[in-house]
Amino acid sequence: MEIRTKEMIRIYTDGSSRGNPGPGGFGTILKFNDKVKEISQGFRLTTNNRMELLAVIVGLESLKTTKIPVTVYSDSKYVIDSITLGWVFGWVKKGFKGKKNKDLWLRYLELHSQFELKFVWVKGHAGHLENERCDQLAVAAAENNPQTIDEGYESKDEGLIF
Repeated sequence: MEIRTKEMIRIYTDGSSRGNPGPGGFGTILKFNDKVKEISQGFRLTTNNRMELLAVIVGLESLKTTKIPVTVYSDSKYVIDSITLGWVFGWVKKGFKGKKNKDLWLRYLELHSQFELKFVWVKGHAGHLENERCDQLAVAAAENNPQTIDEGYESKDEGLIF
């Protein structure tokens, strides 16, 4: 008797910054059946946590359906714990007081309820094939002299742009 498993989309993610803050980038791999798509982008000034979270967001935003369950793999305890332990939902109730990356968390939360999501933490730099590839994509994006502005980071009233 053949056992059939439920279809699932897999999203693998990683973020990087060369300095924190510094030039940064993310890498995302989408996998469904035999289809694979890689996405990466660099920013001239950002943080590692922003890139880790943005990798997840871009992966979800890239999907053309919300009807298939999604498993997200990340080596970021910041991202995984904030979601799976429910911290982000508490931050919403408190208006994100004292929390960073509100813009990205709100962007994530717009997607959260649209999908059947599962999050899996993977140890970084431990030979996990897709995580290693995401790291390569993220580092390359960060090191390729990115000029794109991370609006949510640079547009803060910190005098970074004006």
